[in-house]
Amino acid sequence: MENKYIIFDLDDTLVYEINYLESAYLDIAKKIDVLNYQLLYNDMISWYHSKLNVFNLLIEKYPLQKDLNLLELYRNHFPNIVLNEGALEVLEYFRSKGYKLGVITDGRSITQRNKLKSLSIENKFDKIVVSEEFGSSKPDLRNFNNFIEDGISEYYYIADNPNKDFITPNKLGWKSICLLNNGKNIHPQNFEVDYSYLPKIRIRRLIELIDIIS
Repeated sequence: MENKYIIFDLDDTLVYEINYLESAYLDIAKKIDVLNYQLLYNDMISWYHSKLNVFNLLIEKYPLQKDLNLLELYRNHFPNIVLNEGALEVLEYFRSKGYKLGVITDGRSITQRNKLKSLSIENKFDKIVVSEEFGSSKPDLRNFNNFIEDGISEYYYIADNPNKDFITPNKLGWKSICLLNNGKNIHPQNFEVDYSYLPKIRIRRLIELIDIIS
């Protein structure tokens, strides 16, 4: 049996970043207004979708404590989030096949690690690369080279951002797979890029990976 290494992005691939944002906003709302946090949370979500600066509005409207750093609260809170549809089934299927699993994700260590812990999937991966811990971010070659090892015949990288996710896997001869935006992604997907940046395969649901990676 050919040995495979299947590596995932985290945000807007295994979990939707908007879920993390909503979790953080609720946590912040509870700290600012204990009695009326639900109303405040609703306002924050409305401001966000109206493309307003949520934190600036909070500072204007509420006498916040001096030690209440909204950005740090956002980054450091322990989120209440769920895996993207099909993610758990895919991970468990590939583990049952004996394939190695990994994560390459950009972001701060505490933020990304808290996501993985909240999702209870840290122990499902053979290796996890978080950019702040590793010292470089995608598309740096080092982040991907860290997964190369003897005995692996095929590499796959599943992610969502053509601007940075696929150019390096393509150069390495990996199979690059893009999960298409279903309307939940925080950042738009831009496929108007050089061919070298484009994924080799595009999917609408993670569960499709089972048929692609047999």
